[in-house]
Amino acid sequence: MSTTTLAVLVPLLPFLGAVAGLLLGRTAPGFVRPLAILPTLAAAVLAVTVAVRQGGGQPISTATELTPTGSVPIDLSLYIDGFAALVAVLVGVVATCVQLYSTAYLREDPRYPSYAALVSLFTSAMLLVVYSGDLMVLLVGWEVMGICSYFLVGHYWETEAARSASLKAFLVTKLGDVPFLIGLFALATDAGSFRITKILGTVASGGLDHPTLIALLLLAGVAGKSAQFPLHTWLPDAMAGPTPVSALIHAATMVAAGVYFIARLLPVFAASAAALVVMAAMAAVTMVGSALAALAQDDIKRVLAYSTIGQLAYMTGALAVADRGAAVFHLLSHGAFKALLFLGAGVIIHAAGTNSLAAMSRMDGLAKRIPDAFWTMTIALLALAAIPPFAGFFSKEAVLVAAEQTATGHSDLAPSAAGWLVLISGVLTALLTAAYAARLWLMAFRGRGTPAPDHGKEPLAMTGVLWLLAVPSVAFGLAAGSLADWFDGRALTPTVATSVLGTGAAVIGAMLTYALWQRATARAATAPAAGPARRVTAAEQPAAVAATVSAATAAAESAAETPEVAEVTHEHPAVPAGPAADPGRALLGPLHRHAADGFHLDAVYDRLFVRPVRAAARLVGFLDREVVDTYVRGAGSGTRLLGGLVRRAQTGNVQSYLSALLAGAVVLAIATAVLANVNAGS
Repeated sequence: MSTTTLAVLVPLLPFLGAVAGLLLGRTAPGFVRPLAILPTLAAAVLAVTVAVRQGGGQPISTATELTPTGSVPIDLSLYIDGFAALVAVLVGVVATCVQLYSTAYLREDPRYPSYAALVSLFTSAMLLVVYSGDLMVLLVGWEVMGICSYFLVGHYWETEAARSASLKAFLVTKLGDVPFLIGLFALATDAGSFRITKILGTVASGGLDHPTLIALLLLAGVAGKSAQFPLHTWLPDAMAGPTPVSALIHAATMVAAGVYFIARLLPVFAASAAALVVMAAMAAVTMVGSALAALAQDDIKRVLAYSTIGQLAYMTGALAVADRGAAVFHLLSHGAFKALLFLGAGVIIHAAGTNSLAAMSRMDGLAKRIPDAFWTMTIALLALAAIPPFAGFFSKEAVLVAAEQTATGHSDLAPSAAGWLVLISGVLTALLTAAYAARLWLMAFRGRGTPAPDHGKEPLAMTGVLWLLAVPSVAFGLAAGSLADWFDGRALTPTVATSVLGTGAAVIGAMLTYALWQRATARAATAPAAGPARRVTAAEQPAAVAATVSAATAAAESAAETPEVAEVTHEHPAVPAGPAADPGRALLGPLHRHAADGFHLDAVYDRLFVRPVRAAARLVGFLDREVVDTYVRGAGSGTRLLGGLVRRAQTGNVQSYLSALLAGAVVLAIATAVLANVNAGS
């Protein structure tokens, strides 16, 4: 079978599995799990085969005209270079792990059939984005992912948090998609085609008339899809969905699509120095702000959500200095350890019965209850903190090396200002990342207080997946040298200067967090007892463990926790009351309250956009109700009044009719005589 045929089957198989799962979910529930796992697994195997055959050599490109448009044609085309081949492998492997994990995690969920089908459709859409060689076909996968995320984030639609989060994710990403679509049309108009190969050829020949405008319009869509400032606020709230969905969205689909799109069309963005500087500034603000916010979150999933935003900013920063190899390298390594982090968090939630790190910090021995999650999460957090020799170290160093070379003038592909922005913010974020990674590990696994509940060993479908993802989290960075052909021939090896900067910052962040945690633990131990252990309800929990978080955030977190905890087949553990040893408070000081609420960006957007739009909507409603409807009602009322007057004249009495006729004739005669006299006198 040809490589092209195999590549066509990669996105097609999960799509067929999704269709079959939706059709047979109710009538033949026994087929749901095989239809969820087998097509996705087959797609992953085929993606590996395609990557091996592609071998990092010449791109595989083929196309057929999809439909005549009369102007710019739309082609059904494939364009598979080394980057596309590797990203497709990541998508297939992570999606397969998520489907396997979900069979145990959602085993009691009555809506599992539709959930599994949507995950397969989500996977198919991302694979279409990865392999597509035509921007309009790519746009189809881009938008299908948006629809799938709406349904999957809102899986627990009974809760207000899930409904609000799904709607927010949909609207915020659509806000970016409007300029994105305009940018696509402008790009195709300048290039005369939606084909990626022809667009890149046009850029190489200097044929773009408006490179800065096009790049900025496309960047707006990427900011929405990949959750970059200022359109990042939807991603933390999307934690209201099931944890496996979070793993899929954060590791291999949706948010990765934006970064991959820029990498695919990097020459378009590199044609404008101004666009690269804007991209670098966006990445710098995003990575530092998200790392600060992660330090203040109590919900373990929201910590990881802000972490994803920051790691995506690293990738965007690499693209801002025109190094797509470093960006995709970090995308791949991040996909492995972030999927591991989210799926490991799901095991912790199952065992502890809560999302709250503060509650976990008051449980003793949780690490011993879930050893698989403990060891694999430790590996993933070390990779996240970029500690050598884990995968995150090599990929993050590749980003810092690219930034350092641009900043010092050794690369003329991007302005030096972009390099300095990415380098300085990248080193600072390395410190903060290690700090919140250490905070999560200490609060989740080194708690002190009431013994953690023992519910036996977690299902193999959940723990086995963790160890599978732990392998690339450890080894991918070490093996990256053998994949140089897939990365434009670049070795992506760290330098001494950036290694010292990045690793030194990470060690300082981790050690400082550990010291502050020890001090906070000593203070918590000497604090007066707050009362006996008790069950904390979902409504009470945020107030007990995150009093500084705003009421709106607490309510959202509470509602988000309820269905997740309800999936646990055992009873919820008793959560002891009392102070929690949280080093994040000491690290952030007075900034903690603001960071916990995402620096109040939602409140800013509410005042700048939501309230004015609602006020305008109320004004339009008033005008429609009181002005337009008044004319409509007036027309009806006038006709009804005239009809009433005419009806009164219709008495049915012949004498009345004759009298009226005679009176009318007399009036007409008098009027005629008067008019005749007037005319004669004049």
